[in-house]
Amino acid sequence: MAGKKQKVGKTVATAKARFQVMGPRKIRYVADLIRGKTVGEAQVMLSLLHRPSAVPVVSRLLKSAVANSQHDNPDDLVVARIWADGGPTMKRWRPRAFGRSARIRKRMCHVTIELAEPVGGMKEA
Repeated sequence: MAGKKQKVGKTVATAKARFQVMGPRKIRYVADLIRGKTVGEAQVMLSLLHRPSAVPVVSRLLKSAVANSQHDNPDDLVVARIWADGGPTMKRWRPRAFGRSARIRKRMCHVTIELAEPVGGMKEA
């Protein structure tokens, strides 16, 4: 990343999406793109991004965090932290050659987002 980072202040709102039936790596790709952006920028990036599995989850989570903040102007808020942790894994079995079986791991994840107010204005040069 470039040297441009926003300084964020106190956390205003959080939202969690738990037990999402997809691997955390899919979510982390999208989360890395919107981390540190304002809410407006993040919503625009999510609307233009083609990740059919992860984008709906992250955009719903962002809307939920904005609603939880009860802030007058949500564009003033910054995505301070967003992360995806691994959840439980469903184990299934698939038949393979010679009568053997192979394990299928259906992964889940827990996604958390925190919104904060920027400190000292907008992005630094």
